[in-house]
Formats: sequence, C-alpha cells, structure tokens
Amino acid sequence: MRIQFNSQLELLNIELINMGALCEDAISAAVKALLEEDDSLLQKAHKAERDIDQKERDIETLCMKLLLQQQPVAKDLRSISSALKMISDMERIGDQASDIADITKFIKNKHNKSHIHIKEMAEATIKMVTDSVDSFVRKDLKLARSVMKYDDVVDDLFHKVKGELISLIGENPENGEFCLDLLMIAKYFERIGDHAVNIAEWVEYSMTGKHVGEGL
Repeated sequence: MRIQFNSQLELLNIELINMGALCEDAISAAVKALLEEDDSLLQKAHKAERDIDQKERDIETLCMKLLLQQQPVAKDLRSISSALKMISDMERIGDQASDIADITKFIKNKHNKSHIHIKEMAEATIKMVTDSVDSFVRKDLKLARSVMKYDDVVDDLFHKVKGELISLIGENPENGEFCLDLLMIAKYFERIGDHAVNIAEWVEYSMTGKHVGEGL
C-alpha cells in the first residue's frame, strides 16, 4: 500500500513540475510577443493557459484520489493539501500571462519598449515560479524562503518601470496610452511574483506545519 502511495506522490511531483513549466511557457511567450511584436506567440501564451487549466483539473483529481483512497496523515496530508493550494496560484499565473498577451496586441512601439525593464521583470517572475515549484519537489525549505525574499527584486523592478513610464509621459503626453498599457502589464508581472510567493509559503507549510501568511 505504501509503495503505491509513494508512486502516486511521485506522480504528483511530476505533474506539478509540468504545470510549472507551462506557467514558464505562458509568461515567456507573452513577454516575447510584447518585445518582438510577434503575434504568433500570443496563441502560444493562450494555449499554455488552457493547458494549465487542464493540468489543474488533473492534479486536483490526483490529490482527491490520494486523500480518499490513501487517507494520509501528518506530513503527507500537508503535502497534498499544499499542492491543492499551489495549483490554484499556478492557474492564476496562467490567467495573468494570458491577460498580458491580450494587452500586447495593442502595443506597437519597439523603440520605447526597449528602454523599459519589462523583460527583466518577466525573467525575475519566471525564476520565482520555477524555484517555488522546485522547492516543493525537492523539499528545499531554503529555496522556498529565497523565493519569498526575491519578491523584493520584482517589486523594485515594478517601481523602476513605473518611474520610466512616468518619464516617458513627461517627455511626450502622446505616450500616455502606451504607458498605461505597459504599466498594467508590469502590474500583472508583480502579481505573478506574489503568486509565486504564495506557492513558496505553502511549501514551507508542507514541511513545517506553519504558514507564514497566517495572521496577516
């Protein structure tokens, strides 16, 4: 019985890795579509978002089987319940990457985009998503906590982008619509970072029984 349970837990880890990879694909496709003005990448971002939704349903089903058939206790129960929380955040990451793709369709200004730190924000959030999922699979509490701290990097980049966009509007008010669209995209990246932090917090809970967000 335990061998079967361990096998299903391993499958859960694999499925979470796959879902995390889809999140990375969605974010990467959306930001490339923005910077390279390649509309074919928009469809890739939307497809990744649909695949993320399906993966969420698959993992939910697997978790329910583990809970109902194996009746886990203590640390195993925390791991499964944490996985259910994590996939909810990953689903939201997919939604926000898709939202970025939607806005990208209306932004055509390569010169100004090249001076904004949007690419750096995307890379930072991809790192956070990857590390948060890896920390769960590897049971690496130090890595999970590093994700929480790294959110400061994304927040700093957001404020930098906001300052850059304010300067652009000051230089030419006609940049207003472009800047508002790009500010919204930056805000989505900031939210993706927040979801990665949530995932890392659930990793900590799965390992320690304590959720750092409690009482906040």
